[in-house]
Amino acid sequence: MKVICIDHIGVAVESLAESLKVYEGILGLELHGTETVAEQKVTTAFLPVGDTEVELLESTDPEGPIGKFIAAKGQGMQHIAFRVENIDEALAELKAKGVRLIDEVARYGAGGARIAFIHPKATNGVLVELCERRA
Repeated sequence: MKVICIDHIGVAVESLAESLKVYEGILGLELHGTETVAEQKVTTAFLPVGDTEVELLESTDPEGPIGKFIAAKGQGMQHIAFRVENIDEALAELKAKGVRLIDEVARYGAGGARIAFIHPKATNGVLVELCERRA
């Protein structure tokens, strides 16, 4: 598996509007856009920082993954995403190594990326996302 870079850091928030006051107003980051991903019950906001991004995640349903995360742990870092050269090869390699996966097949995420998550029990408690972006 070839990891290219940190693609983004996902931060679970209760309110995009309130959180943008911090990330734009205090830190001076520029909002790149928002997108609702109905399948994941989330609205995202991307704020580029150099070659990576901060992805703010607001739940659209309390029973969705972000809603459940905030209910259990509060707002904060939810995942780190590594960009990989080929997500299908990466998943095949991880499966061959016996790594516990949430997604055994890549799915589409925000920004048209193909994504898959590694289970936090396989990564010392950190939710890791693999992300493939095509030019």
